[in-house]
Parts: sequence; C-alpha cells; structure tokens
Amino acid sequence: MSDPVESIPVTPDEVGLRLDRWFKIHFPDVTYGYLQKLLRSGQVRVDSRRVLANARLEAGERVRVPKAVRQPPRAKPSVKPPPGLSKADRDLIEGMILFEDDHVVLLNKPFGLAVQGGTGTKRHIDGLLAGMVDRFGDRPRLVHRLDRDTTGVLLIAKHRDAAAKLGRIFQTRSAAKTYWALVNGVPKPVQGKVEAALVKASGPDGDKVRKARPGEQDAAMHATTHYSVIDRVGQKAAWVSLKPVTGRQHQLRAHMALIGHPIVGDNKYDGDKNLPAENIENKLHLHARRLVLPHPFEKAKIDVTAPLPDHMLRSWELLGLDVRQFER
Repeated sequence: MSDPVESIPVTPDEVGLRLDRWFKIHFPDVTYGYLQKLLRSGQVRVDSRRVLANARLEAGERVRVPKAVRQPPRAKPSVKPPPGLSKADRDLIEGMILFEDDHVVLLNKPFGLAVQGGTGTKRHIDGLLAGMVDRFGDRPRLVHRLDRDTTGVLLIAKHRDAAAKLGRIFQTRSAAKTYWALVNGVPKPVQGKVEAALVKASGPDGDKVRKARPGEQDAAMHATTHYSVIDRVGQKAAWVSLKPVTGRQHQLRAHMALIGHPIVGDNKYDGDKNLPAENIENKLHLHARRLVLPHPFEKAKIDVTAPLPDHMLRSWELLGLDVRQFER
C-alpha cells in the first residue's frame, strides 16, 4: 500500500511564501476552508509541526500533505456541465478565445461579465467553463482574475499540472502584464511609478481598497505600478499604459485615483465624474491589453494581445486617439 502522505520540499524560490499561497500554487483546487480543516486536524504540517495558514516557509522545510489532497472536495461549480448550458453560452466562450494549445487557453474577457461567482453573481466565466468539460477534456482552471468591468486577456489552465506551473510563474512575477486605460487629466510626470500599500476599506466602502495608514502595516498589501502616457487629449484625458509589478485587488484603479487621475468610468474611485467628453460612455475604461509569460511546458513564450472593447474603441475615436498604430 502506498504511503497516505507526501512530503514536498520547499524550493529556493518558495522561501518566505505563505503556506496558504503555497497550497494555492501546488493544489489550486484546495479551498481555503478545506486547508484550514486539514491544518486543524494536523493532516497538513510543516516538517512535524502544526502551523497556521499564514506561516512563512523556510529553506530546508518540507510540507507534509495527505495524498487525498489531490482529490479534494470540489467546490461549486462542479466539473459536470451545469444543466441547460446554452449553445449561446458555449459560442460566447468560443468567441473569446485568442490563443489555445494543449495546456492553456487565453480569452478576451468582455465588459460586464464576472470571472468568478460571488454574492448575487450566478453567471460567470468560471461557471461557463465548468460546463464545457466535454470541450476541453478537463476542468479548466482560472490562473488570475480580472474585475467584472475590466476587459482583455484572461489566462486559463486546461488541466491541474498547467495550473500549478502557471501559478508558480505568476508567484515569481515572471508574467508581464500590460493594461491600457483612459484616465481623467494627464499624469505628471508622463512616466512614473506608484508605490502605495493598499488595505481593504471598511464600512459601506468594503468593496474598495485604499492607501494604508500608519499602524496598518500588518494588514497592508505592498503594491507597485509603472505607468506611461501614450497620448493625451489636451489636459482633459490621457491614454496610459499600466504595468503592475504586484497583482492586488483594484490595484491599478486605486493607484491612478491616488495620484489624482482616476480611470474614466470607474464608479468606485470617482472616475465616473467629470467625463472628458459628453458622449463618452460611463463604463470602466480599463483593458488588459497584453500578457507575456514563459510557456509552462515548452521552451517558448506565450505573447497574446487583445483588441480594445467596443466602448473604449468608440471613446478613442471620439477623442481622436489613434489605436491603429499598435494593431498588427
């Protein structure tokens, strides 16, 4: 009979990683709640010690996990196609595909469609993908997230091993993400870096983040964003390229608002006020333009670009911004 537990060594690039994040990379299907249960019962340990989910891993340690973790209880949506998945929904996913091979699929996420489920969110990309196991041969897995109203490149792993390898690539910041946005006003200088740690807001603003205050270091999330102005419309608005170094919730939206140039149409960070032109659609103007990363299984790079969504393209045309110079 095989050993019911595995002892997995901590690799050099994983030193300092939190245990819960390590699990997310190695076992992406293990929910945080299930991990907590395994820790409380002592089934998961670091070396022989019982630890908490936020324990930092150190060089030379081994993480002891039960082999049953490879088949954890599945969270909804299940791998079985949900009943009644329509042809229109299947066609929607097919129409989003920018690139696909045996291991990954990259989608062009549309405006207004959530990536994952949540309170009151029944229709989302994760659920639609779960209904297409017959198409992909396995349960496709999200590798990163985009906000509901952010458009553009979204990376999906087609199987568990790909999800684990891609998770490590993102954890080591080997994936280069470029976003395009339209912002109110023109940032000065026209190229710069925003470094501002973020914390979750409380009270009625609990679905937002804000700059951390003195004494909040323990709860703060370090966040860094590089920005560059591509073009401008007088002093009214600027087309900017944004390159996040970290990947925090609402990072780009909060950082641009913090420097006084919120993203046009952003109703959480005051970008929906003082629109740069009368006929600009009051929708979030933030687009995941390009993703470049090493292929998880081949000696090659994945380099995928998504065209601007219709509402942003109309704004570019209205403001006289020329996107054609970047189209291939």
